[in-house]
Amino acid sequence: MTAMKRYVILTASLVIQVCLGGVYAWSVFVPWLVDDHGLTTTQTQGVFGTTIAVFTAVMVYSGRLVERRGPRLMAVIAGVLFAAGYGLAALSGAHVVGLLLGVGVLAGAGIGMGYVCPLTTCIKWFPDHKGLITGVTVAGFGIGAILLSTIAQLLAANGVPVPTMLLLIGLVYGSAIAGAGLLLSVPSHVVAKRRASLETGRVIREPLFWGLTVGMFSGTFAGLMVIGNLKPLGLAEGVDIAAATAAISAFALGNAAGRITWGWLHDRVGRVVIPASLLTLGATVLTLMFAAGGAAFIAAAAAVGFAFGACFVIYAAEVASHWGIEAVGVVYPLVFLAYGLSGILGPMAGGWLFESTGSYSQAILLAAVLTVGGAAAFLVLRARARRLQMNDDVGNLAVGETE
Repeated sequence: MTAMKRYVILTASLVIQVCLGGVYAWSVFVPWLVDDHGLTTTQTQGVFGTTIAVFTAVMVYSGRLVERRGPRLMAVIAGVLFAAGYGLAALSGAHVVGLLLGVGVLAGAGIGMGYVCPLTTCIKWFPDHKGLITGVTVAGFGIGAILLSTIAQLLAANGVPVPTMLLLIGLVYGSAIAGAGLLLSVPSHVVAKRRASLETGRVIREPLFWGLTVGMFSGTFAGLMVIGNLKPLGLAEGVDIAAATAAISAFALGNAAGRITWGWLHDRVGRVVIPASLLTLGATVLTLMFAAGGAAFIAAAAAVGFAFGACFVIYAAEVASHWGIEAVGVVYPLVFLAYGLSGILGPMAGGWLFESTGSYSQAILLAAVLTVGGAAAFLVLRARARRLQMNDDVGNLAVGETE
């Protein structure tokens, strides 16, 4: 019974993540909002940026709530917030203020509230496969953009206006999130431990914490800079529009596969996959400069997505391995704040460098350099963490001998 229950919970978690991952399909709405509703491109990106910012900020608080109140209640609240947000945006007629408050603030809060629920819950049900199960869980978030993008295109082809789309998405997705959330629970043998002093005080002073944070920032900066500019990057490299568009789906598929694969690798070789994934990401980003032709560009985009997928698995798995699975809901959101910062800076840096130089070459080089720097910083901070641990062990041994 217990074995079957944990797979039911895993399935429910995937449903939640697929729905929440639709946030990455936002660009599909942009042309319609600009052409039919009078928004500027800057305004549409402001909505998306607000969603990401609220998402990451709320995660910090929601992680603590999940540990205190349990994942079921928080997932239901997430579904309600998501539905209310898209409903508000729809009722406003897709007005920019309604979109900012609805999709940006309310739905963004729902995503932040819901994202951590399946993540922390599944790790507790599969403690011996933390990396793999984290990868499987968040792979749903990676493919959510493909599903919602396809649904939106089909609705548009049948003449459904954007406000009606938003209302349907809010009702269906919000209900699915809340319904799946009702299936979540924590194993009876897992006791939530109060580790507030460790999480908020000691952890943020540990070198390993900052190694993980720097690694998360450099990896997500590079990946988000690419995905935020992938289509125009392809066009600038001479790729036809069909291939440049297909590269977006290739990136998403590679990203989903990477989340599972890198999580599996973490279970087997540990934290060494962190610098390895960053160096792989830097190398694959560089291939975008030499991808001659549509097929090569699509393959390069898939490779970048694959390497980028590591960012959303190995850091959570490492937090669970080092500080314990009960700390994931509180410590990992603090590391994840680096993603929120890179989400603002990465795409903007890519666009600014292109406008300044007329080429994406400088942006690609910046991304590659940051990943190498992130890998180096992680190794240095990890070495420092080891030295401090050795000193603590020696000190504890000496105290024990004295006593």
